[in-house]
Amino acid sequence: MSESGSGHIPVLLDEVLQSIAPVRGDCVIDATAGRGGHASAIAAAINPGRILLVDRDQDNLAYAAARVRAAAPDSQVEAVHGDFRNVAEIAVKHGIRANILLADLGISSNQLDQPERGFGFQKDGPLDMRLDRASPYSAADIIRDLSESDIADLIFNLGEDPFARLIARKVAQSRSQAPIVTTAHLARLVREAYGSRARDSRLHPATRTFMALRIAVNDELKALEDLLKSIASAIRSKSGGWLSPEARVAVISFHSLEDRQVKRTFVGLADEGLVHRVNRKPLIAGDSEIANNSRARSAKLRTVRVATH
Repeated sequence: MSESGSGHIPVLLDEVLQSIAPVRGDCVIDATAGRGGHASAIAAAINPGRILLVDRDQDNLAYAAARVRAAAPDSQVEAVHGDFRNVAEIAVKHGIRANILLADLGISSNQLDQPERGFGFQKDGPLDMRLDRASPYSAADIIRDLSESDIADLIFNLGEDPFARLIARKVAQSRSQAPIVTTAHLARLVREAYGSRARDSRLHPATRTFMALRIAVNDELKALEDLLKSIASAIRSKSGGWLSPEARVAVISFHSLEDRQVKRTFVGLADEGLVHRVNRKPLIAGDSEIANNSRARSAKLRTVRVATH
């Protein structure tokens, strides 16, 4: 199965493989399996080994599991529909002691490209943005229920958009006339709030607003905080718990709010002498990768290796 056929190109794949150094027989957790791009490459390197796939999107999880089993037919492959914030509990339940943990915090290209998922604004679709379609609260619900000031705070804090107040005002004015339930409607309102400034914006004016809503709908920053706490707790424990004594932990982030959390946790663990940072600075995509996959432009990879004493 080709990468293009998977509907998703894994970012920083070579850098991930070099930094986590998978070997035959390893036990791996891919906490954000997506379409299985990273996991299938890792699985091929560890075959025969064991790999646990976790994802909130059931369709992607099933696809990734089939792809990984094809890449590593002699390996034990398990798939769990769940949130990476619960990775410690999932690992313990499955009796896993991982040599490698990978978390790619981006959403899959196929999710962005499906208008019915509501993540993007290139094509019109419902204002949804739920990674787990069983979740009760969508982006349209947030736009409907939050006050104007709370919408402004959300867009400013999570999307870091300097025009958050103008956008929130435009949203409040529009929803008083009719509900905002489609991606095209919201994107148009954001562009109108930008006014003439839209011409000077490097990004589409709606990019930060949509990112902020997606983070809020899926509680992404709190989920990441929970994941990092679980990792730190396992590393600090004398037994290591669900992480092996020589575990490698890699996280790919896509915006500064995520990267800040990852850096703070990894630097703190390094300062305690508990891990070695594989690279002092995050690894980023080169020009050739960005040319082939523009979504790699903002990716940052940080990796640590548990220190052995």
